[in-house]
Amino acid sequence: MTDRAQRRQTGDALPPPSIGGESVTDSNPPSLSETATAPEHVEALTSSEPLTAGFGGSATPVPGAGAATGGARRRIGDRIFGGLASGAALAVILLVVLIATFLIIQSVPAISADKDNFLTSTSWQTDANNLHFGVAPLLYSTVMISIIAMIIAVPIAVGIALFMTQYAPRRIAKPVAYVIDLLAAIPSIIYGIWGVLTFAPHLDGVQRLLSHIPGPLFSLVQQNKTIFDGGVVLAIMILPIVTAISRDVFERTPRANIEAALALGATKWEMIRMAVLPYGRAGVVSGAMLGLGRALGETVAIYIIVSSVSPPFHFSIFNGGETIASKIANGSAEFTGGKSTGAYIAAGLVLFILTFAVNSAARYIVNRKKDFV
Repeated sequence: MTDRAQRRQTGDALPPPSIGGESVTDSNPPSLSETATAPEHVEALTSSEPLTAGFGGSATPVPGAGAATGGARRRIGDRIFGGLASGAALAVILLVVLIATFLIIQSVPAISADKDNFLTSTSWQTDANNLHFGVAPLLYSTVMISIIAMIIAVPIAVGIALFMTQYAPRRIAKPVAYVIDLLAAIPSIIYGIWGVLTFAPHLDGVQRLLSHIPGPLFSLVQQNKTIFDGGVVLAIMILPIVTAISRDVFERTPRANIEAALALGATKWEMIRMAVLPYGRAGVVSGAMLGLGRALGETVAIYIIVSSVSPPFHFSIFNGGETIASKIANGSAEFTGGKSTGAYIAAGLVLFILTFAVNSAARYIVNRKKDFV
């Protein structure tokens, strides 16, 4: 019987395993407390030096991993570019604040001296000693022309965008897109001259037809240079903006959504109605709102197309009128300073608030759904 067998029978502790008479284990292993409090272990755990793969304390740095110690230092070019970008953003914000401040400071004295209600009066007398002015008819003409333009432009823009993205082959869609984009390059004064001399006379029949609709909105007050004429021409001017944004939105519709609708047996129109239009709804609305912002501030074309000499204020769209922007342009000769000029600046303040509200609403709609971005 071997020595190990005898020890098992007697219950004595077995000797540690050995090879060639040498023990393979440490005869005096450190205790747990000694291991936890050993200076070399504490130093290794608390050292700020990075861990290395080799036992010698050195390792080859990994390319692209940054500096071995401390945070990666920003390059001087990155800091300069970041500062310039931040400065540009702050400059734009500061510019908007300065414009708003200027409008408020210049318009408050005139509004305070106004003997009529600034928001409801239909008169416009800017004599410095006898101020009677109101923004109501200007605001009405501005909003009505913009609404007419949006009612005409948005459905056409959506239809063109769907044609280019869902129906037309690429060799046809690209030239159509180029032509639509070229409309944005035509100056406003060209639209105005073309509209008043060529296009507006052809709208007389449309106005006579719509005048049969009951209500004061369609009363036939005059047949040329009307609010309706300005709205139609303005619709052509904002068409490129709404079309471009709608096209980009529809192109970004996930292919999986389209193929899923077609796989379920949907027709082309059903696929567009269930997959494309819901996905791009927020983008189309925001594009329409941006087009509305352009329509509200249009000056030259409306100044030429819409008659500024009209009968007393009337709610009909077949009547002349002035928008806020065209009124300011038409009265620029009276900018001699003082409260008379402040009346026009007060009208500009209303237009500033209106366009700011429209663009803020567009930004809010975009932020609610960023899937199309």
